[in-house]
Amino acid sequence: MSDAQIGRRALLRGAGGLAALAALPSLSACGTGTSRSVGSGGKGGKTVVVRDSGGSYGAALQKAIYTPFTQETGITVKVLNLDDAPLLAQIKQGRPQCDLINNSMMSHHKYVAQDALETLDLDRVKSVKSAKIPENQITGHAIGSSFYGQCIAYRTDAFGGKKPESWADFWDTKAFKGSRAMVHPDGDLPELEFALLADGVPMDKLYPLDVDRAFKVLTRLRDDIKKFWDSGPLPGVLLSREEVTMSTVWDGRIADLQKQGVPVERQLGGIRRQFQGYAIAKGAANADAAYQLMDFSLRAESQANLAKAFPSNPSSPVAYSKLTEDERNALAGAPKYYDKGFDADVEWWLKNESAVTKRWLEWARG
Repeated sequence: MSDAQIGRRALLRGAGGLAALAALPSLSACGTGTSRSVGSGGKGGKTVVVRDSGGSYGAALQKAIYTPFTQETGITVKVLNLDDAPLLAQIKQGRPQCDLINNSMMSHHKYVAQDALETLDLDRVKSVKSAKIPENQITGHAIGSSFYGQCIAYRTDAFGGKKPESWADFWDTKAFKGSRAMVHPDGDLPELEFALLADGVPMDKLYPLDVDRAFKVLTRLRDDIKKFWDSGPLPGVLLSREEVTMSTVWDGRIADLQKQGVPVERQLGGIRRQFQGYAIAKGAANADAAYQLMDFSLRAESQANLAKAFPSNPSSPVAYSKLTEDERNALAGAPKYYDKGFDADVEWWLKNESAVTKRWLEWARG
């Protein structure tokens, strides 16, 4: 799981929220966030400015993507860490500080609704074909580069050797005793899909989500949910302290817990995938360089190198063949696991997230 998603849901919900914030005068001058230069300058002094979320994810991007890109092209990469609202405000005013945007595909969809992204010329992104990017991660304005997934994490010492194998087991507190933790909408999308899977809905029949049914299933587990987590590290803390025996979790967090000696394992059956990717800001000053950096980032080799530096699941199936077996199988996107999960339906969530979140908050209050 990348830092890109930490507190992601705490930002803005829906294109309407982005539009409202863009209209606020205070945001027009909001230069919040930090920037840094990567690389040692280039031939002809060319530069590209990319928005990413910083942190350990940003450091991995610098190592695996930005520095090699500068070495190959001579184009200096400058990095901007900026939230959606001020960045959108800049674009709407015709003065974007960045050229290339690394963000969730869901956020990119919201930007499109505000006419804030350039329409892509896919002929200028050759790596899309060579990396075999899935067609459902290629839109007219953005291309998916990686995904993170929500899955089950459980203590291996909690169930007498038994291993949960499904979301039905997550709901079964008699066979798999102990408290649970699930996400709060400030941490990520409400986990309605997991409730439906636990109730027997097939993965390929999830959408459109039966919201009433999902909340009925969630209610069956409500008394056993000790905590609703709103940040990536919290499920690990709860599992480490044995406050819960199972939790939903961002899959990239498991390896860190295991390195710390916590007896935990993941169950990838029914993992929910959410993609992030690249788009070019409307009115980008360095659009040509942005296309070059996007093309470089989407190469199978680049995605594999990023996966070695950070638990990022490449969108390119070719990238996995460039990893060792151990490196490959540590990732939820590995071929042996991929069919166990499903992609979140971005269009459904864009239409329903606000109403579902409101209902979830009312449900959580009892």
